[in-house]
Amino acid sequence: MSSLPEVLKTVRTRIARYKGKDVGEQNTKTSLIDPVLRALGWDVGDLEEVRQEYKRRPRDKPVDYALLLLRTPRLFVEAKALGQNLDDRRWAHQIMGYATVAGVEWVVITDGDEYRIYNALAHVPVEEKLFRSIAVTDDDAPVEETLSLLSKEGLNGNDLEHLWEAHFVDRQMKGVLEDFFSDDPDPSLVRLVKKKLKDLPTKDIRASLRRVHATFDFPVDPTTFFGKPTRGARKTKKRGPARSEAARKAWETRRKSGKAHIGVSLADIIEAGLLKPPLKLTRRYKGHDLEAEVLPDGTVRFGNETYRSCSLAADFARGSITGRRMNTNGWVFWQYRDEDGNLVELNTARQEFLKRKS
Repeated sequence: MSSLPEVLKTVRTRIARYKGKDVGEQNTKTSLIDPVLRALGWDVGDLEEVRQEYKRRPRDKPVDYALLLLRTPRLFVEAKALGQNLDDRRWAHQIMGYATVAGVEWVVITDGDEYRIYNALAHVPVEEKLFRSIAVTDDDAPVEETLSLLSKEGLNGNDLEHLWEAHFVDRQMKGVLEDFFSDDPDPSLVRLVKKKLKDLPTKDIRASLRRVHATFDFPVDPTTFFGKPTRGARKTKKRGPARSEAARKAWETRRKSGKAHIGVSLADIIEAGLLKPPLKLTRRYKGHDLEAEVLPDGTVRFGNETYRSCSLAADFARGSITGRRMNTNGWVFWQYRDEDGNLVELNTARQEFLKRKS
């Protein structure tokens, strides 16, 4: 079975070749979607793992793919022809309505390039059920990490559920925090500040809070979520034999599955001596030269803000050009000068770290 990176490379080539042509839904499934599912560990052809044109009842409208664990559907995939507009609300309403009846939590809608992942059973409006959206052809997006969540191993390990729980909580927290600093500051926040700054008049506190431009960052990259926190000074703890052995086994499992990079942080690489901060990061993007800096604690500074990961910094760096925040794989987005003065991807240091560790 080909690895996911190899398959994605082939799929990108095919998308470039077929783009703008009427390839149809069936050809999209055969040439673009089936190879990705196989690379994710699904045996397309084994009816106990993958059922195509799945119907829960004979009278139901078929689902393009049902991915099964222990013969039970865990994820529905609705395929559309390459280039078809996935913004059509009918597709999402239709497949999620069926998933809700069938008790299947996860739904994917894809045209072979863009993959949209939804939580069909979440008790929120349809628009808020969207969990992740990435395009295979977006070189700066965390494509491998995101699609790996749909793997047989990922579904079996409930990776999606864990990420969704954090995503659901973080989204609510972000809304509350942003409301605190709205045009009409929350009275409780005003009172809290007043306790700290007793000499300031309340009206001045309100006026100051109205002038605040606050940004609240929450991880969107799976590698950021599953990785070690890097905000603030990193403390080194001694590990007992049992914990060290458990960590070694966990890493070995990730290495064999091709996911050894998950959990590796900039702080790990700095600690190993492979990066020496402060380190300048650069990227030429849409005609603009973007710059960031890796700090000694493994955080990344872009502009006037400091971010907990290179991917989060890349999200906002791209957003500074496009006007909207965009999920980005910072490891392949950012570049730096190595000891020989060559401009290389940040991922080069991560791969060297993994090579030494193995």
